[in-house]
Amino acid sequence: MNPDRALPSFIEGYGTVRPYRSSEPLNVAKPASVRMYAVQTGHSKCLASIDAALQACEVGDGATLSFHHHLRNGDHVLNMVMEVCAARGLKGLTVAASSLFPIHAPLVAHMRSGLVARIVTAYMSGPVADAVSDGVLSRPVVMQTHGGRARSIETGELHIDVAFIGAPSADDYGNINGAHGPSACGPLGYAMVDARYADRVVAVTDHLVPYPACPIDISQDLVDFVVRVDSIGDPKGILSGTTRPTSDPVGLEIAHAAARVIAASGLLVDGFSFQTGAGGISLAVAMQLRALMQASGVKGSFAAGGITGHLCAMLDEGLFRTLFDVQCFDLASVESYRRDPRHQAMSASLYASPCNRGAVVDRLDAMILGAAEVDVDFNVNVITGSTGRILGGSGGHADTAAGSKLAIVTTRLASAAGPKIVQRVNCVTTPGESIDVVVTEAGIAVNPRRNQLARDLVAAGLPVKSIDELCVLAAAHHGPRTPRKEGVSRVVGVVEYRDGSVIDVIRLAPRC
Repeated sequence: MNPDRALPSFIEGYGTVRPYRSSEPLNVAKPASVRMYAVQTGHSKCLASIDAALQACEVGDGATLSFHHHLRNGDHVLNMVMEVCAARGLKGLTVAASSLFPIHAPLVAHMRSGLVARIVTAYMSGPVADAVSDGVLSRPVVMQTHGGRARSIETGELHIDVAFIGAPSADDYGNINGAHGPSACGPLGYAMVDARYADRVVAVTDHLVPYPACPIDISQDLVDFVVRVDSIGDPKGILSGTTRPTSDPVGLEIAHAAARVIAASGLLVDGFSFQTGAGGISLAVAMQLRALMQASGVKGSFAAGGITGHLCAMLDEGLFRTLFDVQCFDLASVESYRRDPRHQAMSASLYASPCNRGAVVDRLDAMILGAAEVDVDFNVNVITGSTGRILGGSGGHADTAAGSKLAIVTTRLASAAGPKIVQRVNCVTTPGESIDVVVTEAGIAVNPRRNQLARDLVAAGLPVKSIDELCVLAAAHHGPRTPRKEGVSRVVGVVEYRDGSVIDVIRLAPRC
């Protein structure tokens, strides 16, 4: 184009005219709400090391770094990045990890040194949870739901400076998938939200493939840099202790009763949708439900959530039309995701965010949930144990309970630590108004809000009892639990509901 071509400086109905200049570098104006990308079109995004990525992203004191947990207790990325941050002498960082596991124990030393000042997560167990319970952090940990985490990132409430994404397979321009490579873990549902909204995104991979990677879970337009390392993790760590179906006779009895509740509810018809939690009894319910669906010829629409090989088998058998998968819970589900297009990835936002145009949890018919404690108001605790120490987190618990038509909690009356049906839970994870049924080995309690459901269960011959009766039986089985003391010690954790409101707090807990 001739640079001397005459153009008006202003056009009515259009505005100020910025003339094209072929000799000028690309200068694309973007609103302040849209992040600028660090790499220009046409160049490889590969950097030599995590240290180089931290430098390129200009990570300084007080930055917020995010991580995802698709490799669960096999993840190496968080520890590698934090080790380099420590070597750089950084201080006051916020770690926004979708979940934390025992493998992340090195984080405790970084908390003590001042490298890590704050943690925001949806789940934590192991040494990090112990350290937080002991008050090692000066600022309270923020415990979110999976949907609440996605919402807070989308709204800017949780602002991420740099997202580090463990990429099982990636090309040099930042296309990522979780289906291939030695550390294949399945869909990258939690990382998808981080990649879209973080200021900078670094893909950390141990499997660099020729451009373009295929398939693509997270695309090149969202990724700034790629770093190749020897290993991002051990996929065997995906299968942790909470992702195996129970084989205990009492647990199987509870699972059988829960499946009968679903059948009696009238929801088990063609088009049925379902999600199970990751607990042993919850997974056993899926096996019971499989037999019921086969016997009755029911063809479900979808199963969702963290996906196991058991749900994949139900897909293969035609019991569901599709799976919506935010993370894989075992290697069989990773293989299913790799080979079957009906096994679909979903982001944490699509899964459970309360502020998008439609979350999958809102289309669930039935959800099976676990519990550390349930109280007589049907409030559920899955965050702390009987002594008030952190042992887990909501994950999708509160999200799915709020969205599903039938939210079922399966639990024993008591454990070795004490009764599980109590007058008042130590910490409210999921409000009782979202829970419909509690199934135990001693009977089934139905929320008084669901009178018709209670009548249906009685008509089906199920042993319906009041929640107060179950509480008395639990106390008789193990003895009453000492209630927590209010306002005695400092707050070490803030428990947010999915909308960002505070539903409870966690206080400094005694050592067992």
